[in-house]
Amino acid sequence: MTDSVTRRLNPEDEGDLVLTLSCPDRPGIVAAVTQHLFERRANIEESQQFSDHRTGRYFMRVRFDTGLADVDVEDWRREFDSVAGEFGMVWELRKAVTAYRMVVMVSRFGHVLNDLLFRWKSGQINADIVGIVSNHTDLEPMARSYGIPFHHIPVTRETKAGAEAQLRELVAAHDVELIALARYMQVLSDDLCRDLGGRVINIHHSFLPSFKGAKPYHQAFARGVKVIGATAHYVTADLDEGPIIEQDIHRVDHRMNAEDLVAAGEEVESRVFARAVKWHCESRIILNEDRTIVFS
Repeated sequence: MTDSVTRRLNPEDEGDLVLTLSCPDRPGIVAAVTQHLFERRANIEESQQFSDHRTGRYFMRVRFDTGLADVDVEDWRREFDSVAGEFGMVWELRKAVTAYRMVVMVSRFGHVLNDLLFRWKSGQINADIVGIVSNHTDLEPMARSYGIPFHHIPVTRETKAGAEAQLRELVAAHDVELIALARYMQVLSDDLCRDLGGRVINIHHSFLPSFKGAKPYHQAFARGVKVIGATAHYVTADLDEGPIIEQDIHRVDHRMNAEDLVAAGEEVESRVFARAVKWHCESRIILNEDRTIVFS
């Protein structure tokens, strides 16, 4: 198991809590939240909110300093429950410095994993990576070089149910809060997608539904595309159609060959995925039906 000491933590942040919430939109939400915090002598350091007229819901993220070095999160949760109940909130409250417990899944392409691990090791991502899971062994040396346990779980049509059972055991044993699919080239079952809803992030090129299958960047080169990109999204039972978290592009011109497109595609996939994971691990994303609210 990894150790959170690899992350850059500011001791002054130990008393900070992050509150995220969504509820039916109505007057008085901000007043109720801020008054509650004021009465408990909390200092709001960051506040973002959004009212979605499409769904009629209100979304909010607040980071505040409790002024306590050894804050009791459970006490703060119990006290806020009355406010949440009054407004019908779906909410979460956690310490800002508490790392999200994460498993990374990968197949044979290592560019996204390598970028993510570097950022994590550099303290840019608020996560404890408790394991790397792969259906191949190609990237085991990379996992070992970072001191992260590697779990080889082969997957075939005949063994898929057993493989997912092993994954479930790993998730339960380590209290995993997030699964990051860093170019994991297996489709998760509908049941697993439903059970882990909002806890699995995937990355893929943004050509879909065009250029499916093998060598999509070579297909794009043959077609003469002028823009390539990547999409990070939450995984649902609808393949590659879950709520989008982040996207980015890279422009293509006539000087680039197929291998240049592959390299550019790997770079944009890596940075888009890293942003999505980072934002999730900072409690900046709230699900809004088939979309996301991202307080980046």
